[in-house]
Amino acid sequence: MSTQSRRDPVLDPKLEARLVRYAAVDTQSDALAEGAPSTAIQLDLLNMLVEELKEIGAEEVTLTDYGAVLATIPATEGREDGPVMGWMAHVDTAPQFNATGVKPLVRRAYNGGTLSFPDAPGLLLSPEVSPALADKQGDDIVTASGTTLLGADDKAGVAIIMTAAERLLGDPSIPHGRIRIAFTPDEEIGRGVDPRLPADLGAAFAYTFDGALPGEIEYESFSADGAVVTVTGVSAHPGTAKGKMVNALHLVAKIVQTLPQQSMVPELTEGREGFIHVTEIEGGASEAVIRLILRDFERDGLAAKGALLRQVCEAVQAGEPRARIEVEIKPQYRNMRYWLEEDMTPVELAREAMRATGLEPRSQPIRGGTDGSRLTEMGVPTPNVFTGMQEIHGPLEWVSVQDMASATRVCLELARRAGAG
Repeated sequence: MSTQSRRDPVLDPKLEARLVRYAAVDTQSDALAEGAPSTAIQLDLLNMLVEELKEIGAEEVTLTDYGAVLATIPATEGREDGPVMGWMAHVDTAPQFNATGVKPLVRRAYNGGTLSFPDAPGLLLSPEVSPALADKQGDDIVTASGTTLLGADDKAGVAIIMTAAERLLGDPSIPHGRIRIAFTPDEEIGRGVDPRLPADLGAAFAYTFDGALPGEIEYESFSADGAVVTVTGVSAHPGTAKGKMVNALHLVAKIVQTLPQQSMVPELTEGREGFIHVTEIEGGASEAVIRLILRDFERDGLAAKGALLRQVCEAVQAGEPRARIEVEIKPQYRNMRYWLEEDMTPVELAREAMRATGLEPRSQPIRGGTDGSRLTEMGVPTPNVFTGMQEIHGPLEWVSVQDMASATRVCLELARRAGAG
């Protein structure tokens, strides 16, 4: 496709301006914090979106007490009785990397070479580092400045939905049914879907715009559990500790080292392989806590990883009976495939919309999850659609404005086709 045909003089400026504006707002979530949203800073963007939705003419704009922004695009004449479709994206950014002081940079007409970063001179982005860049010559590439993530995950999705909503609200000649919009907090920490959201959304089916490569329509995700291991040792003065002290940190080290290091960690797994990932260790000699996430595409595999964690902890406990080791495992979300494979209509609709806009649809398992994973489990089928974002959760994160425009056209085509009969 030529550079000229990739450019959309209407969509590109709006998408770019929105992404740059949203990305500059710090919205990092915090898994250790209580409340919804988990961080008050997410409300800065959520409130901004409330005002913007009202300005473009959306109806029933609401900020719920669990931190989600909801709004309605009313149906056009003759489509009032069709199924209600939902569009979703999350406002929070990942806790894994700095998200304070994001300075979005737009690299015009990318030339295919290496991109440097003004705030981190040693940081380099190239097709060798990020192969998806190889196909983006001529595109406008948005990155951060080198010391933060960008936040295209998932502010690209927010910008896509807002731009599509503005188009539909301003052009009644595009036929569509009733569309419900949801912008959620805390997706990155697995708390984006409040139990009240399905009823409040009121959609027969929905789409999260939270994917990567153009053409992706994802309907299979990890199943996920979170685990907390609390190790309580025996405290004593180190000068007189012989025969008395049990150092909790030593036991934590044994647990981590006993878990599979060569076959079941994120950095050594791919495809359909699951993992056990130690995300955080905190505490001291008297008590320490290990936080982990467990991932597998199948229920049995996920259960086996939980059982393995318990077995390792029991073995370490048996070797030091004076200590106390407690394991708590909580479900986070389940593979959306279990429900979507019973009715692939939303997936097929998205595939048709992509073909109609010149894209070849592709589907592969998500080595992660989306709000759609949980929402699908709760009764609202919600596959995931691409946004163009790449190298997420780190300083090399980037997105093509033209890929975002492709996703916006898919969004508008979904509106045309849903309930068209």
